[in-house]
Amino acid sequence: MKAVLIVCDGMGDRPTKTLNNLTPLQAANAPTFNRIASLGESGIMDIISPGQPPGSDTAHLAIFGYDPYTQYSGRGAYEALGAGLNLRPGDVAFRCNFATINEEGVVIDRRAGRISTEEARILAEALRDLVLEDVEALFTPTTEHRGVLVLRGDKLSRMVSDIDVHEVGVRIGKPRPLDDSIEAEHTAKILEEFVTKTRRILENHPLNKERVAKGLRPANAVLPRGAGTLPNVKPFKEIWDMKTAAIAGGALYKGVARALGFDLIEVPDATGTVNTNLKGKIKHATDALKTYDFIFLHIKATDTVSHDKNPVKKKEVIEWISREITPLVDMVEAEEYYLILTADHTTPSEVGEHRGDPVPVAIMGPDVRRDWIEKFDELSCSRGGLSRIRGTDLMKILMNYLGKVPLFGE
Repeated sequence: MKAVLIVCDGMGDRPTKTLNNLTPLQAANAPTFNRIASLGESGIMDIISPGQPPGSDTAHLAIFGYDPYTQYSGRGAYEALGAGLNLRPGDVAFRCNFATINEEGVVIDRRAGRISTEEARILAEALRDLVLEDVEALFTPTTEHRGVLVLRGDKLSRMVSDIDVHEVGVRIGKPRPLDDSIEAEHTAKILEEFVTKTRRILENHPLNKERVAKGLRPANAVLPRGAGTLPNVKPFKEIWDMKTAAIAGGALYKGVARALGFDLIEVPDATGTVNTNLKGKIKHATDALKTYDFIFLHIKATDTVSHDKNPVKKKEVIEWISREITPLVDMVEAEEYYLILTADHTTPSEVGEHRGDPVPVAIMGPDVRRDWIEKFDELSCSRGGLSRIRGTDLMKILMNYLGKVPLFGE
């Protein structure tokens, strides 16, 4: 038996006046989403626990059935794995942003005007020969303003604070150790050296001077955050005895999948943005079901427009996704496979940040108990047969349908 998990990142939302006090899901004309709900069982899901906003990393761990409180080792490691880097034991990896800061170190723009992926690669090349005290610094750009830093050397620790303060109008953070270890103190010192030296290189880079001349914000700083080390978890495919594959554009989601033992299926122009090749991702997912038992399909665009505080665009993106996934849903129904549609967290499009509201979830399959829900949205699904579950419940519910959950007791 086979299954597909579709995660539309940040798709959960709240009512907005812009959409006549509806959420983007409620306002959207999304017949394929509604079809999934009508063919299956729906509910709402607290990814971590009621009211707890999850990060995208901890959210996906929970959705795959892993306890993020005990099995989370920091976001940076997932970003590095997703960027194709091979982490070694002892490496410390960071998620990074190219950003714009002023002479006093105050953050003007955490995303440097959403610098393009091509420009980020040019700037990253200038950092390739960076020399630190006694540690190797490996910086790799990923998508747009995003990148990954890996520190490799002796006496390193992930127990250091973020440089990125997650706000504009305030000074960048000074790295500090988060425990009393020599390793944490050493790592904080190295991280400060990295930020100082990269800032000097980027401020004088011709590309940034060209951006300033055009009235654009320069990408004159790299701000690391989310220190992480190589995860040590049992692979998903071994837990459930399934051949698994993942299709995603963003490095984080590829990295989580890779850490859990999924094969990565690369799709041309799958960018992890609103301009992604969604049609190609759906085609690859459909083809992959011929050889894989479980497909994880991640779609980032819903979260991107949420962070941009654009509820109308979010509604349009939802409608676009609903149209594009139709061939995949057709195949799942025809072959009597299983499919889950959900989100990894709520990103209210008038707030622009993750919140702890539950997300809608629907499971369709040949012997799923169909409830009376006909529409896929936050309120409709709350009345469904799944009721209210937690993220770590989801895989066991699915695997129970697939006959893979062992008996408890006799």
